[in-house]
Amino acid sequence: MQVDSPSVLAAQLPFEELDRLGDEIAELSAHLDAATARLLTLILEFDARGGWNTGFRSCAAWLSWRVGLILGAARERVRVARALGSLPLLAQALAHGQLSYAKVRALTRVATPETEARLLAVGRAGTAAHVERIVRGWRSVDRQAETRETARRHAGRSLHVRTDEDGMIVVSGRLEPEVGELLKQALAAARETLYQRARARGEAAANPGGVSAETPTMAQQRADALALLAESALHHLDRGAPGERYQVVVHVDAQVLADPDQPGQSVLEDGARVSAETSQRLACDASRVVMRHDDSGRLVEIGARTRTIPPALRRALHDRDRSCRFPGRGVRFGQGHHLRHWAHGGPTTLSNLALLCRRHHRAVHEEGYQVARGPDGAL
Repeated sequence: MQVDSPSVLAAQLPFEELDRLGDEIAELSAHLDAATARLLTLILEFDARGGWNTGFRSCAAWLSWRVGLILGAARERVRVARALGSLPLLAQALAHGQLSYAKVRALTRVATPETEARLLAVGRAGTAAHVERIVRGWRSVDRQAETRETARRHAGRSLHVRTDEDGMIVVSGRLEPEVGELLKQALAAARETLYQRARARGEAAANPGGVSAETPTMAQQRADALALLAESALHHLDRGAPGERYQVVVHVDAQVLADPDQPGQSVLEDGARVSAETSQRLACDASRVVMRHDDSGRLVEIGARTRTIPPALRRALHDRDRSCRFPGRGVRFGQGHHLRHWAHGGPTTLSNLALLCRRHHRAVHEEGYQVARGPDGAL
């Protein structure tokens, strides 16, 4: 039995037949890209209408369960779908098979409605590798704009508390993404605590056959949870450690954590982007889990959760610094700050740590302030 190698078979086929095979490959790839565009449109609508909010933490978590995507790939699909919602030219090019999904995914990392047309031309003219290089360079320049946008969002934060005509308190506000996620997780933790208390009293089993008319609505549950948070804050405002609180999950690539100019993700669990500097600040004093992926993005290894600052070292830090080390600040509760970040090789030792309040920890990571220890040990 004779088995011909691919090169021998290629030589035997007429050039016209090879051209036809190549055309079929290109045509089918265009159809796949068009189908992907339709898929992203459906994901965008499903996400906007909250179809995933049936016990899942995010649209990406639902996709991972329902479609079988790895969670990282699912988050990327949701991110691209959301981005294309405001980028009609790129969405149309993908739908018509004019740009591959790989190119569109790269371009959506930096594209805005104002720059979309120029980046579309880049995508049409170059290979996927060329587009990736252009995007990396663009991001380096665009990081200045991102820094300004981060500062603008920070300046736009607000919380309003007023008394309505009937005596009810009305709360409204705008929070930065990571702070808003912290609030949502805290409310979820408080709701769970209240539910467990009610269950212990037997109230949760008052109507086993169905939902009781007395069951609070979701909005009422959140209001009760907020009240519990306020009570807990009054009793324990200066206790506990940030790494032990109900957690905000941030997914950040190692290269981004070490160098903000590198390409990669820095997103919250629901896909909302946070700046690399914000991720560095959050990683200063948190639990971390290292996950490794292969070249195709599949998860191949996940490490155990470890604390950036161990409890014993944290106690020593609080005992030494007492309060935020920023001049003029006496805030007793704070966060451990690595003078040289551990992602840059800095050790997690008492000499490389300083206690900072949330406000000044943000100032160091996101507003250009620096903290260093002198030869005499003084900051």
